[in-house]
Amino acid sequence: MKSLYWQTPPAPYWKLSKDRIGSATAGEARLMTTAFITGITGQDGQYLAELLHGKGYRVFGLISGQRNARAETVASALPFVELVEGDLQDLASLIAALEYSQPDEVYNLGAISFVALSFKQPELTANISGLGVLRLLEAIRLVGGSPNPIRFYQASSSEMFGKVRETPQSELTPLHPRSPYGSAKVFGHHTTVNYRESYGLFACSGILFNHESPRRGQEFVTRKVTSAVARIKLGLQDEVALGNLDAKRDWGFAGDYVQAMHLMLQQPEPDDFVIATGQTHAVREFVELAFAAAGIDDWERHVRIDPRFFRPAEVDLLVGDASKARRVLGWAPQMSFDELVATMVAHDLEVEQRKLA
Repeated sequence: MKSLYWQTPPAPYWKLSKDRIGSATAGEARLMTTAFITGITGQDGQYLAELLHGKGYRVFGLISGQRNARAETVASALPFVELVEGDLQDLASLIAALEYSQPDEVYNLGAISFVALSFKQPELTANISGLGVLRLLEAIRLVGGSPNPIRFYQASSSEMFGKVRETPQSELTPLHPRSPYGSAKVFGHHTTVNYRESYGLFACSGILFNHESPRRGQEFVTRKVTSAVARIKLGLQDEVALGNLDAKRDWGFAGDYVQAMHLMLQQPEPDDFVIATGQTHAVREFVELAFAAAGIDDWERHVRIDPRFFRPAEVDLLVGDASKARRVLGWAPQMSFDELVATMVAHDLEVEQRKLA
C-alpha cells in the first residue's frame, strides 16, 4: 500500500509545472484515458489521483490562483498530475481547462467542505459548492458536444440528509440539510440529476458519508483530535477544545471511498450511490480510541468542551445504507473504524516526532 501521507518536502510549483506538462508523449497521451479532477489538493483528490495514475490514466488537476501554496504539495508528492489553472467560480476558465485537458472523466471534488466555515461564509459556500457544480456541468455540456463522451462524478455529501427522516439513509431518503454547506450540496446534487435527465450526460453523484485519513485537513474534528493527541502524548500541549461529543457519524477511510468514485464512472448507465460503512460512532468514541492508540487512558482530563465549536443547527446522527453500491458496484469498505483512528494517530505522532528531531 502506498504511503498515507507526504514523506518529502514540496518543491516550488512554478518550477515543476512546466516539467510535468507534456510529460507523456503525444502518442502516449492519445492512448491514455484522461481524468480531470477539481479539489486536487484535498485528501480525496490526492487519493483519487494516485488510484487513477496506477490504472494508467493521464491525470489533470484544477488549481485556482497563481502560486497556490497547496499546489506545491501536490506538485512534489504527485508529480504525474498536470496542473491546470481555473476556478469553480468562473465558467470561462472551466471551459478553457476542459478544452485543454480533453478529459474522458471529470471528478468534481472541489468545494468549501468545512461545515463550520459554511456558516461564516454562506455566500462563498453556495457559489463554489453549489453554483460551481452548475458551471462545471455547463462547461462539460459545451465542450463535449452531443453525444457527449465526458463522464462526470459529483461529490455529494451525507450532510444533505441533515435532520434525518429515516435511519439508515439511502439514495431515496428525503433531504433536509442543516447548514449552508449541506444546502449547497443539495443544489449541486439535484443539478447533476437535471443535467443527466435534460442533456443525456453520463453524470453520477456519490453521496459519501464521513471519510477521513492522515491527509485530512486539521480544521476537521477527526484530524484535530489525532493531532492534539500526538502533541499531548509528547508533552507539547495539555488539552484539546472540542464541541459536541455526542454527534454520531458513519466514518470510513478516504482511500477506500475514491475507489467507489471510479467504479461509478465505469458502469453502463449513470446513477447515484450512497457510499458508507453502515456503522455509526459518536465523536466521543473517536476521541477515546485516539487517546487509547497513544497509550493515554484518562482522556477526559485532556478534553475541554467549548461552546464555540457547536453548530447553530446540529446534525445528530448519520449512518448510510450502501447496499446499492455493494450490489451494483461490487464496492465495500476495507479499513475498519479502529484501524482508521490508529492510522491517523500513528501518522500525527510521526509528524510531531520529526519536528522535534
